Amino acid sequence: MKQESHTAFQGPMLWITALVLTAGNFVAILDSTIANVSVAHIAGGLGASNSQGTWVITSYAVAEAITVPLTGWLSKRFGATRVFCYALVSFGIGSALCGLAHSLSFLIFARVLQGFAGGPLMPLSLTLLLRIFPKDKATVANGLWSTTTLVAPVIGPILGGWLCDEYSWPWIFYINVPIAIICGSFLYVIFHNHREDLQKHPIDKVGLLLLIIWVSALQIMMDEGKDKDWFASNYIITLAIIAAIGFAAFMIWEITQKKDPIVDLSVFRHRGFSASVLTLTLGFGAFFGINVLTPLWLQTNMGYTATWAGLATVWTGVSALVISPLVTSLSSRIDGRKLVFGGVLWMGGVTFIRSFLNTDVDYWTIAMPLLVMGIGMPFFMIPISAQAMMSVKPEEMESAAGLMNFLRTISGAFATSLVNTVWENQTNYKHEQLSVLLDSTGNIFRELVASGFDTEMARGIINQLTTSQSVMLATNDIMLYSSVAFAIAAFAIWLGPSTKKL
Repeated sequence: MKQESHTAFQGPMLWITALVLTAGNFVAILDSTIANVSVAHIAGGLGASNSQGTWVITSYAVAEAITVPLTGWLSKRFGATRVFCYALVSFGIGSALCGLAHSLSFLIFARVLQGFAGGPLMPLSLTLLLRIFPKDKATVANGLWSTTTLVAPVIGPILGGWLCDEYSWPWIFYINVPIAIICGSFLYVIFHNHREDLQKHPIDKVGLLLLIIWVSALQIMMDEGKDKDWFASNYIITLAIIAAIGFAAFMIWEITQKKDPIVDLSVFRHRGFSASVLTLTLGFGAFFGINVLTPLWLQTNMGYTATWAGLATVWTGVSALVISPLVTSLSSRIDGRKLVFGGVLWMGGVTFIRSFLNTDVDYWTIAMPLLVMGIGMPFFMIPISAQAMMSVKPEEMESAAGLMNFLRTISGAFATSLVNTVWENQTNYKHEQLSVLLDSTGNIFRELVASGFDTEMARGIINQLTTSQSVMLATNDIMLYSSVAFAIAAFAIWLGPSTKKL
């Protein structure tokens, strides 16, 4: 069965189809962050604790992380267009079930279904965009996909916060339903006559089982580690052992599985792909970590509501959206490594500047660096995805896209857990130091008592001041560490060949 070319799309139909494909990618990535600022609302609405509410995030992340690397096999077995259409409609149905949930257990079940459906949307949206665009406009396809990948996680917290503040938490899920159903149905009508070569490969059951085991164990360990005091807990130690053994067994099995592996690790033989994925993993992890930390810091320490915390961070996406067309144009003329290097270093430099903030900063002092940082994001994400996909053979694109998005998802989850843990530990450490230094002589305490405050109020004021400064110093430390990660990521791109040689 000979595959028909999707590049027959021209004119308005090409752009409409492209926008619909990017919409699928947008909602999948959006839902990885939209619930981050809504956990308290969800937990309160369902009569659960905040720690139990975090499973709303975890369940989606685990399910998504499992199905992302399966994209290659699913596409070969059922066809990329068919999988994408059904996954998008299923994502809408899962979103509706999430909004209708009246118990935490049912919501978690619905989020798992939503995550399973959302996983293939990210890599397949890129694959199909590259198919429908002429080869000489591949940079445009990468630009569209990368823009949604950049903007969606930034918009997620503000949209989630606004919907919870103004309406109710089910609307963070209901908003996906019309987009997913309409776009999925449209694409099915457009693509149903396009034939694809289908390969009835048997599924690698052992590889799939090992993938589920180590990914689930790792994700749960990262999400629960902070609350369980990490390796002081036997529960976390057990999860770490399971994840380590499961990962080792998975790698050995997949490397030695010559026929029909669940994840095609052979794409790493391409130096350009490996270098691109390494840079993406480090750079996106640093970006995602500080993107989670910023609204959390603003809400817990600076008195911002969820909506205003989102309004402060959204500027990153605004500037990225404006700059993206320029970067897309440059990508076809300039070595992608130079663009990535410059973009990641730019982000690292701005992050380094952010490590010198204090508690007196106003809204625009916070927002302006984020606006400036967004300028560097398209220089990072657009060429990096192009470099990765251009490094592999056409028949390897689904597997390569799946692996790239899988590692990006894992890096974001790991960075979130690491940032939260280090932030909390640094806050406690700084608090101990400042408690000694702030009022070592006791003069401040005595002055407060002399001013009319009772003993407990005086101690409370000093403790509040100490805590505020400790959180600020810990936040600055995270920004400094992240700037170093950006610098390492920037230099890692030079491990790959020039895009002109791909």
